[in-house]
Amino acid sequence: MHPTAAKVQARLAERGLAVEVRELPASTRTAADAAAACGCETGQIVKSLVFVVDDEPTMVLCAGDRRVTQVDGRPATAEEARAATGFAIGGIPPLGHDRDLPTLVDESLRRFENVWCAAGTPNAVFQVETESLIAALQAASIQPV
Repeated sequence: MHPTAAKVQARLAERGLAVEVRELPASTRTAADAAAACGCETGQIVKSLVFVVDDEPTMVLCAGDRRVTQVDGRPATAEEARAATGFAIGGIPPLGHDRDLPTLVDESLRRFENVWCAAGTPNAVFQVETESLIAALQAASIQPV
C-alpha cells in the first residue's frame, strides 16, 4: 500500500473508523471515475473539497452528483488545499488531515447507507457507513452545501 494511503488508514482508525483502504487500478480522481471504479452511484462518492471561508480553510464534503452552491467562500487553490490538509487535490480524504478543519457536510449524503471517500492518493479509496463517517468528524455542520 502506498505510504500516504497507509497513513490515512491509520488516522481513520484513530478516529474509530475500522475501514479498509483499497488501491484501485483505475483513477478515482473525479467522482465519475471513482463511481465507475468502485461500482457505486456517483452520489455515493464523497467529494472532499477545501474552501476558504472567512480567510480560513474549511472542508466541504459534497455528494458526487451535487455541486457546492451554498458555501459563502471560495474554492481553495491547489497549494492552499495541500497546506490545509497535507494531501493533494484528487486524493484528499474527508478527515485525517494534518490538522482538524471546520467541516460542512452535504446533507444529501444521508440518502446513502454507505459512501466512498478518497484515501490520500488518486487511486486510494475507502467505503464507510455514512453515519459512521459523520460521527467521526469533529464539530461538523450538516447542511445543504
